[in-house]
Amino acid sequence: EILGELLMMRGAAFKVVTDGQQAVNEFKRAEPGTYDAIFMDIQMPVMNGYEATRLIRGMNRRDAGSIPIFAMTADAFAEDIAMARQAGMDRHLSKPIDAVSLMQEITRVLI
Repeated sequence: EILGELLMMRGAAFKVVTDGQQAVNEFKRAEPGTYDAIFMDIQMPVMNGYEATRLIRGMNRRDAGSIPIFAMTADAFAEDIAMARQAGMDRHLSKPIDAVSLMQEITRVLI
């Protein structure tokens, strides 16, 4: 919810899903290029963010390997960051989300 508010303040459109399987299904269903980035919570029901990211990265479509995926988690130890990278995530954002840091990371990745 907080992330959504921050993105809306910057004029971004977004879609929220409630679990990892829905995230995979939504990306799979969307036309390539529909989304500029994915903000993936790590601890979700049905399928966690690591597994969802692996499935997205493994899809046979042109944007599956290049869409920026941000890990969103309260776990901020070095091993958590490493696990996010190993799953195919581009950045690791610790909760609670800091608006300034969030915008800096988005700018680094998307611009």
